[in-house]
Amino acid sequence: MSSIIQLLPDHVANQIAAGEVVQRPASVVKELLENAVDAKATDIKLIIKDAGKSLVQVIDNGMGMNVTDARLCFERHATSKIRQAEDLFSLHTKGFRGEALASIAAIAHMEMKTKQDQDELGTHIIIEGSKFVSQEVAVLPKGTSFAVKNLFFNIPARRNFLKSDTVEFRHVMDEFQRVALAHPNIHFTFYHNGSEMYNLPAAGYRQRIVGIMSGKTNEKLVPVNEDTEIINVQGFVCKPEFAKKNRGEQFFFVNDRFIKSGYLHHAVMAAYDGLLKDGSQPSYFLYLQVPPNTIDINIHPTKTEIKFDDEQALYAILRASIKHSLGQFNVAPVLDFDRDANLDTPYHYKDLEAETPTIQVDGTFNPFTDDKTNQHYSKASSGSGSGSSSGASYSSGSNSYSGGYSKRVEPTASWESLYVGLETESIESSPFTFENEEVTSSLFNDNEIEQASQGTYQIHKKYIVSPIKSGMVIVDQQRAHQRILYEQFLLNMTVNQASSQQLLFPLDLFYSSDEMTLIEELKPSLETTGFVFEEAKTDHIVISGIPVNITESEVSLVIEQLLTDLQDGIPASSYSQNDTIAKSMAKSLAVKTGSYLTEKEQDNLVNGLFACKDPNISPFQKPTFITMRVEDIDKKFAL
Repeated sequence: MSSIIQLLPDHVANQIAAGEVVQRPASVVKELLENAVDAKATDIKLIIKDAGKSLVQVIDNGMGMNVTDARLCFERHATSKIRQAEDLFSLHTKGFRGEALASIAAIAHMEMKTKQDQDELGTHIIIEGSKFVSQEVAVLPKGTSFAVKNLFFNIPARRNFLKSDTVEFRHVMDEFQRVALAHPNIHFTFYHNGSEMYNLPAAGYRQRIVGIMSGKTNEKLVPVNEDTEIINVQGFVCKPEFAKKNRGEQFFFVNDRFIKSGYLHHAVMAAYDGLLKDGSQPSYFLYLQVPPNTIDINIHPTKTEIKFDDEQALYAILRASIKHSLGQFNVAPVLDFDRDANLDTPYHYKDLEAETPTIQVDGTFNPFTDDKTNQHYSKASSGSGSGSSSGASYSSGSNSYSGGYSKRVEPTASWESLYVGLETESIESSPFTFENEEVTSSLFNDNEIEQASQGTYQIHKKYIVSPIKSGMVIVDQQRAHQRILYEQFLLNMTVNQASSQQLLFPLDLFYSSDEMTLIEELKPSLETTGFVFEEAKTDHIVISGIPVNITESEVSLVIEQLLTDLQDGIPASSYSQNDTIAKSMAKSLAVKTGSYLTEKEQDNLVNGLFACKDPNISPFQKPTFITMRVEDIDKKFAL
């Protein structure tokens, strides 16, 4: 019987390896950029076309390769990073497996130009599907240039699985940002379809973060710095008030390598405990330096996951360092024992006692007595006033005062007579007019209250109960409002012309480059909902008009939620775009669980729900209400 196990040809093995290494154009970008960094380049250029499907080119000024290395680098498991197995536990470079170039060359048209500084001439190699087409000597500058064209040209099934250019471009942008953030000492430039996306000169960590994200990022950053025997933590976290709903701006770098770690992310969230709103995610850019022998990088094909020897210690140090930074920069609430010195008692008054004044009062004086008594009192007081015309005496030595009235007081029968005629006196007789302001206990009049009170009740600020003939209806207030808003937005976008309210002062909203790309594509659809864009620049937009049912404070929340919902790409058809935007805006603006509603608001919500075309489910296919018949309630009591 013949053998059934055979060795695979090299080109087949390379294509299989490419399935692990190269998943999309962003994978090629990652491998080529990391190779350029390992080559000790100080200037790296990334050029792509059609989101990397047609061209991915990386040009660097690194060490370059000689003729032998240039040919050998395309062989499987050929690498300059390791020599023996022990080197895997002491890695200081990005790549080390030696499969990247061989895998890329197996599924694309590849062109390489390389030259070392001491050589006069360089090497120019062209490969198509693992086959060497040509190799010749050329006059080249120092460094290496890789150009990958027509990705997956010989695997059409894999090419069909690629997403739209918008989605693929965002993945490329993510990989570029990760490498550029990890190496601020390198000058990076990025071009897409001939347009310059980034030009990042060599700088510090803060400048690199601000250059990649946006101009307003600088005021959001809080520095973190902690140095211990097992880990060195540097970087920045953002202030809690700038937290977002998505996790796009969260970066961990271990020994200058981007990683993903849910365990370390939990440590960051623990440091923000009590500072964030529900569902908000903080932004952070943290650079961790650990001994290479305490981590294992080779546990995932994409090398974005790392195994640590002592995760618990790293967790505690990271959490404590971030919490310390937030408290140090007065971001986190702390006990404040400082007091206002102006409220303290002056020293020269501290031992002095206040003198209690003595007051003499004539207990026999009565202003409501008749005129004779008042005259008698006036004479008596004037006689004892030591010549004072006012009948008053003051003794400075004893701090005593006695006073009397010499003014004639008109006699009154009784004190009640002072208020006679006030009820009948007309207001018009007075030279002054006063606004008659009636204080009421409700914002609505009695008729409106009677119309609004339809027997609706709110339970736990979540459900609205409304009686019907057969029993009662229990409505989920958040889902019901989502359905109402969704149909309103969809109607405005497809049938009616949405109305806008002009802002007195335009809004300036800042976003990162990839978010600005999404907003540019969504502008036509957003304008149909009522948004008016005055201008859109590279890092921010200016909004001068908003839909009538959105407040100015809700604009940033609506757009942020929309960007979060469209992370996986914008639908191709206009109807799908409108549907997605209407759902996202309804989710942002709907009344939330835990909000108190007045009886009138409850009634309007119930009536609005049952006026919808499809009141049974929310835009996200969840039931909006349930009904309970009287018979069902009777059965509960019959048990």
